[in-house]
Amino acid sequence: MWQRSVCVGLLALALGYLCLLGPELSLSALWHLSPSLLSTLRRAGSLEGRMVSAWQAAIVRPARGWARVAVGVNACVDVVLSGVKLLEALGVEPRDGKNHAVLSSRRDLGEAFAHFMDKGAAAERFFSDAESFHHIARTASEHPGAQILLCGPVGPKLHELLDDNVVVPPESMQERDEFHLILEYQAGEEWGRVRAPNANRFIFSHDLSNGALNMLEVFVSSLDEFQPDLVVLSGLHMMEGQSKEMRQRRLMEAVASISDIPTDIPIHLELASMTDQDFMSNIMHQQVFPLVNSIGLNEQELLFLTQAASGPHASLTSWSGIPDVGVVSDILFWILKEHGKTTERASDLTRIHFHTLAYHILVTVDGYWGNQAAAVAAGARAAGTQACATETIDTTKVFLKAPLEFVTSQIEAPSKISLNPDEPVVHWHREGISFHFTPVLVCKDPVRTVGLGDAISAEGLLYSEAYPQ
Repeated sequence: MWQRSVCVGLLALALGYLCLLGPELSLSALWHLSPSLLSTLRRAGSLEGRMVSAWQAAIVRPARGWARVAVGVNACVDVVLSGVKLLEALGVEPRDGKNHAVLSSRRDLGEAFAHFMDKGAAAERFFSDAESFHHIARTASEHPGAQILLCGPVGPKLHELLDDNVVVPPESMQERDEFHLILEYQAGEEWGRVRAPNANRFIFSHDLSNGALNMLEVFVSSLDEFQPDLVVLSGLHMMEGQSKEMRQRRLMEAVASISDIPTDIPIHLELASMTDQDFMSNIMHQQVFPLVNSIGLNEQELLFLTQAASGPHASLTSWSGIPDVGVVSDILFWILKEHGKTTERASDLTRIHFHTLAYHILVTVDGYWGNQAAAVAAGARAAGTQACATETIDTTKVFLKAPLEFVTSQIEAPSKISLNPDEPVVHWHREGISFHFTPVLVCKDPVRTVGLGDAISAEGLLYSEAYPQ
């Protein structure tokens, strides 16, 4: 890092000398500088540019990577479009926001959308009225601004979108696709009296196949032949569309299936927006958490999780602005201390990847994971490129939103950390648990909001190394 700073300093000194000799000479010299050097000069003093350079140095491949990854069981066709434009096309008038656990009408949709748009928060809900949902889905898919995206059960359209290298068990094929509607909004966008503080998305669906985890047993049985190095699971949140009795019965069956996955294959579970605290508590306490090695989640899911289990800071009803790093750290520490792997507890959980708009934290039980500094940096890099739809981070299109100073706990005696943009991955320990923190460079005008959490977790996993046990 110091070599780059010296080179930039010398180059700046040389240019200053040229300017003293005469403006014509300096201008002529500038024309002969390479574009990459000019780019380095432009961003040398920016926090964003320094962070990008530091990440590039930190992101190294693990000694032992994943050759084959099995992903299941939540598959669908996403229809992505402007939420405001869809609601206008449906004739839904702007109204005050209201949180609905389940949507049953266009009015519910408008109120729920306004509620989360006002907070700038991601959310996902089940739409219970099939006929009304299919009418909304048809309106959305025919809208000129709509895009169809592949994000289980595989229908003809989804199968057509899959790459040839993606293997789909024949038993997973079904006659009809499951559509999820992704209503996006931009920072500062308005709908009635609601103004979005940042860009995000609201998802809803009437997805019965994924909601019943219909393909979980097919997925698990296919692992014997596929022989993966890593299993990635998602879709448990979709079960909230089922009755409580059906949900509990299916969860028990899902636990039995997941238990059949060989214990030497790491399992990552990606969580998503949920509304039933009892269901979340079952997943955490006695059902799924002990069976998986790694979890990915965002700030809404983290807060809901601690509320469901009466964990630390459970009295906090919602985040105010950027989630406090100390509060987030306390909850993550509690999850691994209370539900993670120890010598006395029969649990495989040893890793959590927390992602929010402004920063990421990777938390691991010591001795089970390596290369986590690279992993959290890679996740942050993915957030900047995916949101702006660029191959590399363009520092003119992103900005730093993370706090430059924070404390590592709001419960115990904390450490105070000041962020150094030249060393943006911060590491601290707490009772046998390691924390790796890095800021995120937020896209000023995001092109994509859907799938960012999945891309972030996937990139973090790609650079993670699970130590053999």
